[in-house]
Amino acid sequence: MKLIKTPTDWNPLWLSHLQKNHRIGLVPTMGALHQGHLDLVEKSLQSCQVTVVSIFVNPTQFNNPEDFQKYPNTLAKDLELLESIGVDYVFVPSVETIYPKATELRVDFGDLERVLEGKFRPGHFNGVGIVVSKLFHLIRPSIAFFGQKDLQQVAIIRRLVEDLSFPLEMEVVPTRREADGLAMSSRNLRLNPTERKQALILFNSLEKAKRKLLSGESWTEIKQEILNNFENTPTAQLEYFDLIHPDTFEEYQEFQLEKKSSVCVAAFIGEIRLIDNLPIIP
Repeated sequence: MKLIKTPTDWNPLWLSHLQKNHRIGLVPTMGALHQGHLDLVEKSLQSCQVTVVSIFVNPTQFNNPEDFQKYPNTLAKDLELLESIGVDYVFVPSVETIYPKATELRVDFGDLERVLEGKFRPGHFNGVGIVVSKLFHLIRPSIAFFGQKDLQQVAIIRRLVEDLSFPLEMEVVPTRREADGLAMSSRNLRLNPTERKQALILFNSLEKAKRKLLSGESWTEIKQEILNNFENTPTAQLEYFDLIHPDTFEEYQEFQLEKKSSVCVAAFIGEIRLIDNLPIIP
């Protein structure tokens, strides 16, 4: 496994693989790796001759500076883990490498960024769009791998790829969960034992909503029941719990079996913000 820190390090390697017609897989991460990340890496190892994992905590996608400062840093452990499973390259750029000067460009994803995550984290998707564009330009992958847990981010990046004609494929990998259902997330490392138990309210609420929707109950009544449950959970503060179209993020007021749908949730557990989603009609 080779460590890459700059485009100058990568360019001759990329050219060598291009000449051999190798498919290059890119797994963009912010580190603090868990099995959910490794699922993406394993997909790349299966699909491509070359796998590149990027580790970069992108400051421009944090609308809360404190959240950026507290984001877990486990780089040494991450590198050991990636080497043990056969990753070819790890791209670990500095902030100065990615942002040699302040970026003045702003990316507007339209309605996609004005709901759910976009509504509660203004500027977040602009930061995501800029850094992912840079990674695509610098690494030039054949396929990029993303996790379903960040469903709105997937929709944002798919629009980026389509609208800017990036010459690559996207593959979305299902959410990896702990044994009790909690979606794996680097932020879980910051939960204390009590908060870790309370965090199950996210997945339990999604499962309950799916079960009740498929049994014919009203979405309005289901949502109100979930809102009440959150209000009665001392450490939990709900931001949203919505039924949406998973591609356009149009919010549904009622459930229809013939339409694609997912339920999305975001909540603070103590000081830690967690998100999750569950497909209802894929």
